[in-house]
Amino acid sequence: MATLPNPLPRLASLGLHLPPGGLVDDGGTSHALKAVGDDDGPWHEPLLWLSDDRATPGDWTALHRTAPAVGLLPLVLDVGAGHGGPELWELMPDEMSYAGDHDADEVLEEFWEEYAEDDAAWPGLSTPPGTPEPLPGTAPAQDPDSVAAAIVDSLLDGRGPLKDPRLALVPARRSADIPTAIGWTGPANHENDTGRLSAVLRSWEDRFGIRTVALGFDTLLVSVAAPPTTLADAEALAAEHFAFCPDNIWQGTDSTLRAYAENQLLNQPAWHFWWD
Repeated sequence: MATLPNPLPRLASLGLHLPPGGLVDDGGTSHALKAVGDDDGPWHEPLLWLSDDRATPGDWTALHRTAPAVGLLPLVLDVGAGHGGPELWELMPDEMSYAGDHDADEVLEEFWEEYAEDDAAWPGLSTPPGTPEPLPGTAPAQDPDSVAAAIVDSLLDGRGPLKDPRLALVPARRSADIPTAIGWTGPANHENDTGRLSAVLRSWEDRFGIRTVALGFDTLLVSVAAPPTTLADAEALAAEHFAFCPDNIWQGTDSTLRAYAENQLLNQPAWHFWWD
């Protein structure tokens, strides 16, 4: 796999209009942007840029207009849910595989077989054991990036679920790869290799127009430009969500796939995942 150049060490010279912030490297250290390149101590490869202050509506959109052209994608990170910021999250990029080396259908099938065999998976679930057939999805009727911008603004208006959202920039070409690019370990209790999850996110990008818009210590939120519009399609997708993140069902408020499909997926412009 060819590794794309990381623009973050040159961030100060890229012409982006950034609020105050710094770089977080793979050693868990935060560096002020002006210190990049200085010979003032050990330097590790930077994984992301993180703003110092709370993000506000419009911030993500402003960066999204310019950052992708230099190989960076904007993201919202929640640093206020009791786990601190990403410098404390045990980011492990070297432990992650490349998403393009995995087949999303095979990953979902493996997850499904593993979790469906767990007796705890089945009380109350309305779908019998068996490998789910992937839902084909449809071409997004709306521009995925416009939907993402609207979802991010709703997260940052002070009424959303994020405790302390900060703006971040990640070196990635597609949003599905963002968790893997920073070595995010939020789902470690279920899957140590986030590259496999990014393979599924890539599939959902192509089929449902999703964008990875927010990460917490163990939470992931994506916008959805083409959500399922029938209950049958939503139930098929619910099986994929169960394979991808069983805690959404096991520990969520909707304890059956039908209830989860109806309340969390049908015509919903955002999907939220949480791993215990």
